[in-house]
Amino acid sequence: MTATKKEIKQKENLDRLNNATTTLETLTKNSNIQRNIRNMIREVLMILKDEKGGSVSVRAANAISMLDGVTQNPQMQSHIRTSLWQVVSALESIRE
Repeated sequence: MTATKKEIKQKENLDRLNNATTTLETLTKNSNIQRNIRNMIREVLMILKDEKGGSVSVRAANAISMLDGVTQNPQMQSHIRTSLWQVVSALESIRE
């Protein structure tokens, strides 16, 4: 049985979402990140994991919006900002 294009796209979207959440979870465990930024990352994780929050693409769009604000923090370390931009890039590629 071959998977339809829609099923393949859904699997790709879930893979991207899982990769993004894994990166964010790793960042929440980093004690070198400021507490307010870690808390914001936890909020983003809750949005991404909340299946009642809408489709994968809607949750990704909401998370991108929040992460965009977080990355504007001038006190953020550059390697953390880069990791968050990678997450945003992965989430931007989620389409339905």
